[in-house]
Amino acid sequence: MKITKTVLPKESVLYTDTRQYDYTDSFSGQIEDPNNTLTSTEVGKAFFNSGPKWIGKLFGLRNRIVSIFGLKTSGNSKDRQAQLDDFSCEEGEQLGLFKVFRKTQHEVVLGEDDKHLNFKVSLYLGEGTSAATERNLTISTVVKFNNWFGKLYFLPVKPFHKLIVPQMLKGIVKEIQQQRTSSQ
Repeated sequence: MKITKTVLPKESVLYTDTRQYDYTDSFSGQIEDPNNTLTSTEVGKAFFNSGPKWIGKLFGLRNRIVSIFGLKTSGNSKDRQAQLDDFSCEEGEQLGLFKVFRKTQHEVVLGEDDKHLNFKVSLYLGEGTSAATERNLTISTVVKFNNWFGKLYFLPVKPFHKLIVPQMLKGIVKEIQQQRTSSQ
């Protein structure tokens, strides 16, 4: 699957004057949806089921380090599968570090506001560009620093972020395709 760096979709609820953010990035890929039935809820759930194990280990390390500074962590991951089973991807729900801020027909916005920075992740399901059976899925991240510690925190996170997001996008596509294949 080809992943391309792109821009925040103009149709996204996060699209505003991007100068209000201190950091933005977007990555896009194609996903099979021959009957045009894929929903933003499916994409949101796949986001939490699709990460490679090494990403989970990085988040675990992150949680141990930032807890020293009193920052928010993803909490207890031992009952993660039960949390995933109960997760319906509705506004206000929280799964780990990610709260659902908005959900529309085409988009789920996840993220967290913390004392050092606020971040949002948009999972935007747009129209396809190459074939009528494919849709465009874009993951965008926006970050607003709340203080100097937010800037300092993001320095080592940024290079990992640029590696993680394309992998997450590939994982989401794979997860959705597997779910749809197994339900047929």
